[in-house]
Amino acid sequence: MKKYIIYICMGVALGSCSDFLDLQPEYQISENSFYKDAKDFETALVGNYAGLQGLHNASLINLGDLTTDNSEIKWTSPTVSETECDEMNPTASNDFLNTVWTTCFATIARSNNVLSRLDAVNLTDAQKNQFKGESLFLRAYSYFYLVRIFGNVPVVNVSFRSPDEIMNFDMTRKPVSEVYSIIISDLTEAATLLNGVTLPSKSQASSGAAKTLLGKVYLTNKQFDLAKNVLKEVIDQKTYSLNPDYKRLFTNGNDELQESIFEVKYMSGNLGEGNSFSSIFTPARFDMAIFPGNMQGSGRVLPTRQMSNSYETGDLRRSASIGDSVRLNTGKYEKELYGLKFVDFTTGIVGDGGINFTSLRYADVLLMYAEALNETNGTADAHTYINLVRARAGLKPLAALTKTDLTLALEQERKVEFFLEGHRWFDLVRTGRVQTVMNKYFQDNGLSFTVADHELIMPIPLREIDINPKLGQNPGY
Repeated sequence: MKKYIIYICMGVALGSCSDFLDLQPEYQISENSFYKDAKDFETALVGNYAGLQGLHNASLINLGDLTTDNSEIKWTSPTVSETECDEMNPTASNDFLNTVWTTCFATIARSNNVLSRLDAVNLTDAQKNQFKGESLFLRAYSYFYLVRIFGNVPVVNVSFRSPDEIMNFDMTRKPVSEVYSIIISDLTEAATLLNGVTLPSKSQASSGAAKTLLGKVYLTNKQFDLAKNVLKEVIDQKTYSLNPDYKRLFTNGNDELQESIFEVKYMSGNLGEGNSFSSIFTPARFDMAIFPGNMQGSGRVLPTRQMSNSYETGDLRRSASIGDSVRLNTGKYEKELYGLKFVDFTTGIVGDGGINFTSLRYADVLLMYAEALNETNGTADAHTYINLVRARAGLKPLAALTKTDLTLALEQERKVEFFLEGHRWFDLVRTGRVQTVMNKYFQDNGLSFTVADHELIMPIPLREIDINPKLGQNPGY
């Protein structure tokens, strides 16, 4: 791990270790000539946000949806890593786990680098607060994925200036409680620092984004009173509201919508800036005519039949989320189940989707708040908030449910509301329901797979253990 962080520092643009690198030729940017004014910090933060594109483009969808009853692979030559997710049998060589680990620690390293430079530069207090708040959010955002997926992980909250500093730093994995401590501290401070700050884009961290993520952290830790309080603050801001048209959240032009709290930007026509959802969510057919140039899909993450049947009659989200047939180049239609969210039907180039991924949105706040109320003797009041989400979907309100019944209703609501948004696995683990739900799903479909106790967290990537055996592996792997 220590060697790996050296690699990150050497490889990340404007990384924290470039002070001790002798860059040639001299016109190359180093930190000795960077971080001189606000524009430099803005540039560094843009690069840090950009790293989230790769994180959400495939890895978190595979780990969050393909591992569950939501999705399955339907093509003839899946990768080993995809098959592992589909069968919920992850190994230490899984590419998606490796991407999450490397991307999140790269984001953490960049965040630490910005945080360590602020006091040495002549910036206004407002500028320092903004840059610090955004960096703390990104660090917490990354650690939250790491701790939920891997459990104990190294905690790095400093920026390194030399190889010796790295080699002497304690890179051993720290207990989950310690990781959550830094997450909660970072988000609490970020929410305060960014309070009242007007930012040009929802692809930047805001006070509302920090509070929303903090609410999810508290909910995950079963600190329901704390979750209830901070999520109510987001609601009372009246900054966000449900978008009237659910489908518009996932189609072209979904930038900066009223429901969006934090989004990851993608752009078609710019090499490397697009997403791959158009390919992975659509069927692996050569004869489709749903994209320009008849681009084929890859069938990597498609709705299961169970997912297709999960929607209540009249649920408007069904037609916005799942397609039932595809047009062929013969002009005929053939029945196929496939995902519609984030699919850019205007591009005919794989990996060129220009639809943004909304990581945090207001519907999540409402459903999390309902859950927190339900867990704190507020079941009657919780109905109001789940029913706001159901009303947008064209469904009748729920009434007079018991706490147990509302818990299951919220699980179902989250399943259909956030399909293909990478929530399902984390929701089921958080509520302690993953084995009950998934093992029944496997059994009902005649599959011999199961989710074992040790699989509630996933294996540490093998390449990291090869670099630093002291990391150790999670039990059972």
